[in-house]
Amino acid sequence: MRRGILEGPCLEMSCLGGDPNFCPECGNVLPLPGIQDTVYCPQCSFFIPVAEFSGQEIQSTVIFNLVEQSSVALDEDEDTELKGPVIDRRCSHCNKEGMVYHTRQMRSADEGQTVFFSCIHCRYQEKEDS
Repeated sequence: MRRGILEGPCLEMSCLGGDPNFCPECGNVLPLPGIQDTVYCPQCSFFIPVAEFSGQEIQSTVIFNLVEQSSVALDEDEDTELKGPVIDRRCSHCNKEGMVYHTRQMRSADEGQTVFFSCIHCRYQEKEDS
């Protein structure tokens, strides 16, 4: 097992130094100290005694994006104007050339993405799983 910070030549944080919120060995976020005597890195075998956190203030901030800036608000605006690259694809509804497309990962990461096509003439929409 890897030795903690109190053992070995580096007594402050570790040979890598840095922010006490992160593991100095692998860079992973360290969990908050709990009722155990030691904080263990969930990624590697690094550990640090809880006493090392004595006197430190731990803060976190959550910032929420405005709805107007979210992708949900952008999707509503897309209805008024078609955006994206125009490709040579024939619309199955009006039989004219020219569609715009965008892609989304709708299924799990190990499966292909879904391509959404919109006709620039009649605004008919279709999708294709790739």
